[in-house]
Amino acid sequence: MTRPSGLQAEESRRTLGRLFAPIQAGLAAAERVFQDELKSRHPFVQTLVDHCGDYQGKRLRPALVLLTGGACGRIGEAHPILAAVVEMVHTATLVHDDVLDESLVRRHAATVNAEWGNESAVMLGDYLFAHAYRLAASLETTLACRWIGVAAKEVCEGELQQIHNRGNLDLDEATYSQIIAGKTAALTAVSCRLGAHYAGALEPAVAAMESYGWHVGMAFQIADDVLDIWGDERATGKSLGTDLEKQKLTLPIIRLLEAGDPAAVAEARGLLMEARAGSRGRLQPLLEESGALDYAWAKARWHVEQAIAALDVAAPSPYKDVLAEMAEYVLRRSS
Repeated sequence: MTRPSGLQAEESRRTLGRLFAPIQAGLAAAERVFQDELKSRHPFVQTLVDHCGDYQGKRLRPALVLLTGGACGRIGEAHPILAAVVEMVHTATLVHDDVLDESLVRRHAATVNAEWGNESAVMLGDYLFAHAYRLAASLETTLACRWIGVAAKEVCEGELQQIHNRGNLDLDEATYSQIIAGKTAALTAVSCRLGAHYAGALEPAVAAMESYGWHVGMAFQIADDVLDIWGDERATGKSLGTDLEKQKLTLPIIRLLEAGDPAAVAEARGLLMEARAGSRGRLQPLLEESGALDYAWAKARWHVEQAIAALDVAAPSPYKDVLAEMAEYVLRRSS
């Protein structure tokens, strides 16, 4: 298996524009809720909030709330609110991630930490979290607040596990899977669970949609980890190589260290201990020749297949079709 060449950034945007056509009205409503909720009377705070517009890229998580709602029967008044909530939580995690990774660029723009410093970035992330929970609490019950709270906890646990395992060259695949299940899959899973539940779906369908979201999140993160090594910063619009600089082991690296020939493993360990972004180019042939790259893509493909299988619970509809294509999209994207 060879590495997919990926879509160019413009083609990727066109693909998402086509996929999101059935939910354009819902996404527009969610964007209005997002902007209205975060308005501040303080000019500096509003400047930071406005900058968050640069962080909003694919809008996958809000789209999942709306699409699963449609696939399960209806998109109601709560769906745009919930879509805005999950986008706030996601944006908050990105702002905090950029501080942790010392990233300078996100979505082709300066990160908050690069432009205004770590203190402002940390507080902005907290500000977004606070508004997300306030907005979720505005619904008739606290159910959404509780589910989002659990997901946010799992995101933090995943990030803390990853920090704890920095420099651990013996990290195994099972622990890696636990890390990405928390830091990425938890939020995509709860987005789908919320969408299905607030459409009035029965629990088996809600659970199936949650499973869909979890597997999409797992595939998305594995693909993201591959892009950190092979991606083009002009296409991704963010700093690459940060995983290597921070000695965060990802699936291709883990597989190389577990299954590569002794010489390749020794060279890879030396490069990882250097912890330099420039090691990307020297690691690439080792990963390709050892089969570690193909292994990572095969794992991501398996998660995509599981996600699509979970959609069997839903009746045929344009929304279901888009969800299936979105699962495939996470492996074809270039950013």
